[in-house]
Amino acid sequence: MTPQSVYIHIPFCTNKCYYCDFNSFVTNNPQLIWDYLDALDKEMELTFRERPVQEVKTIFVGGGTPTFLDHAQMRAFLQMVQNHLGKHWAADIEFSMEANPGTTDSEKLRIMHELGVNRLSFGVQSFDNALLKRLGRIHDRDDVYRSIENAKAAGFANISIDLMFGLPDQTMEIFRQTLEKAFELGTKHFSAYSLKVEENTLFHTLYQKDQLPLPSEEAELAMYMVLIEEMERRGYQQYEISNFAKPGFESKHNKTYWLNREYYGLGAGAHGYVCGERHVNAGPLAIYLQKCKEGLPRVEQFAVPQEDAMEEQMILGLRLREGVDLAQFASRFGVSAHEVFETIIKEEIAKGMLEEQNGCLKLTKRGLPLGNEVFARFLR
Repeated sequence: MTPQSVYIHIPFCTNKCYYCDFNSFVTNNPQLIWDYLDALDKEMELTFRERPVQEVKTIFVGGGTPTFLDHAQMRAFLQMVQNHLGKHWAADIEFSMEANPGTTDSEKLRIMHELGVNRLSFGVQSFDNALLKRLGRIHDRDDVYRSIENAKAAGFANISIDLMFGLPDQTMEIFRQTLEKAFELGTKHFSAYSLKVEENTLFHTLYQKDQLPLPSEEAELAMYMVLIEEMERRGYQQYEISNFAKPGFESKHNKTYWLNREYYGLGAGAHGYVCGERHVNAGPLAIYLQKCKEGLPRVEQFAVPQEDAMEEQMILGLRLREGVDLAQFASRFGVSAHEVFETIIKEEIAKGMLEEQNGCLKLTKRGLPLGNEVFARFLR
């Protein structure tokens, strides 16, 4: 089987947020965007000719800010996706698009819904206007309310919100207020991540100059534990380290990654995993555009050795609260996880970090906040 999930990258943004190291570009040149869409069309054509699609169960459009596209560009882009993939869509396809509050007017949302998008992921981050400004976000709290209202009016029932914690000058009180405001919106899904100070960002520069007043590790951990507690209290099940959903609204696309399943990756800087091979596309726009004129825009492509695939299966699968299905592991690799990782599993169970339950190996509640330390054990 070829992959049943597709990731598409739209790299354009209104501005660069101060913490962001994703492959994204600020532009006010509409022609550059049209050129990019033409290149993406060529990449899709070549990719699906080489590895024909059988069935598509999930599509995820990320960025950048996909909703940076204007109405005509959005219509052209989504029609392109329909042309290449429409006849292969599963009846219950999940078609997600990342969106930023302030870049989603009613007409754009109507176009998106009309052309198949049925799940939105809004990059809200906080409901505190001062914090939003501190992060370099272009929206404020009112933009969030307006965007969610417009999305619901356009017919979107499956809406997710991204939140962040461990932010500069963020207190527990500010974080609790953000959670309260978020719950009032009644969305079905939340993703919540702690701030990571990445190189080549403004925050990294400030951090090196000791000008980024971050909460202590203890305060950040306390925010994470409050997050889990409040989500569960409001009926959002934690199904992955950073993700919470009402029953039936888990992100099917992201579970593709955590279950270490294959997926097509399209667009500048995108990663893909197809027929046992991973690939990386050219990130810089000029290089991506040129490579698409010559063929596929790959800068790296390699077969994944079984040993690496087994490590990935453990590290990604342990992010899920259900854990790694041990029978599926054995079926996929022809050897049991216990045989491959016997010492590590025994030691982590003895430390109270892992437990085996219903045929799955999973993080304990104690191990949840220390997941990265546990995952590192499986890298050999």
